[in-house]
Formats: sequence, C-alpha cells, structure tokens
Amino acid sequence: MISYSNLTLILMAYMLGSVPSAVWVGKMLYGIDVRDYGSGNAGATNTFRVLGKKAGLPVLIMDILKGFLAVKMVWLTGKYLPDTQQFINLELSLGIASLLGHIFPIFAGFRGGKGVATLLGILCAVHIGAALICIGVFVLTLILTQYVSLSSMMAALTFPISIMFIYHETVPGLNIFAMFVCILVFITHQKNIERLLRGEEGKVGFLHRRKVS
Repeated sequence: MISYSNLTLILMAYMLGSVPSAVWVGKMLYGIDVRDYGSGNAGATNTFRVLGKKAGLPVLIMDILKGFLAVKMVWLTGKYLPDTQQFINLELSLGIASLLGHIFPIFAGFRGGKGVATLLGILCAVHIGAALICIGVFVLTLILTQYVSLSSMMAALTFPISIMFIYHETVPGLNIFAMFVCILVFITHQKNIERLLRGEEGKVGFLHRRKVS
C-alpha cells in the first residue's frame, strides 16, 4: 500500500509537471496562447514553431527541468536506499506523474503538450546512459528526415531497447516503465503518424518566429 508521504510526493510531481511553460511564456511575453496556433499543443516544439527560438528555448529548458526535478524529489523521502526496488519504483511513479501533469495540466484546463521534453528530463534522471542514446537517435533522425515527430518516436522506441538489450536492466518496474513511455509517445503522436503516412507532416522550419494574428 502506498504511504501518505509517497502519495504527497506524487501529487507534488503532478503539480510540477502541470506548470504550463509554453502557455505562460506565450501569454506573458507575447500576449498569445500557443495552443491557438500551429499544432495546438502547449509544448516546446509548438513554441519554437509559433514564437521562435527566443521563446522556444526557455520553454524547452523548463519542460526538461520539470521532469528531471520531479524524479529527483525521491530524495525528499529519506526512506529508501538508492538503487533499491522501492527507490526506483518511486522515481518512476514521480516521473509518470510529472509527465501526466504536462499532458493534462491542472493549471491550463488539462490541455497540455505531448510531453517529449518533459520525458527527456525524466529519462535523464532515471537512466542517463539510455537517455543519451535516445538523444543521439533523435538528433540523427532529425538530421536525416527533418521530422521532429518521427525523431521523437524513434527516440521513444530506442529507450526500451536500450534498457533491456544494451544495459540489460533487470528491475521489472524499469522495464515496464520503458515500454509504457514508448507506447505513450506513439499514442500522443497519432495525428503526426497519420500526417506522415499521407506525406503531409511539416518538417523542421520553426527556428524563426512565424507571424501570428
């Protein structure tokens, strides 16, 4: 049974993930809601696309930090030794909570982003080795195809492969988590998959701000 202290931390992780960086930056600095433009998502990619790199980069950093810091809140318990199954399971629970917070943010009407940047922060906190491999796959795919969505999905697919077949991790919770985040990324990118199959998906072209009205 989950303890009250752990449940409190999980709720805090969700609240942290719910901080709508893209929405707040867009509204406070530019007077617009990025969800009304581009892909309609409150994430770093759409912020780059709609507002340019001056807004996109801070949002990217904040979204990554949300996931990373949420996982690191595990140290606030002081109950578990590092690398024990209980410690890892709580880490993963905090990461999932922050990811769900980003996708369904309580501070932005439960309309968030796809969670790729936040997920990157989570992966870096949980398993830096596998995370670096995912980053490499993302960058390589982006260079070759210029599709951010396809790059994100390839990186997500790489994570469970890295965990299970490169690092041979044996913690059941970590393997389940790896499969979960991979499936979740593909679910949140369903519309992108449809556009890719139709040849209608937009390529990288968001380094400069588009005009919005």
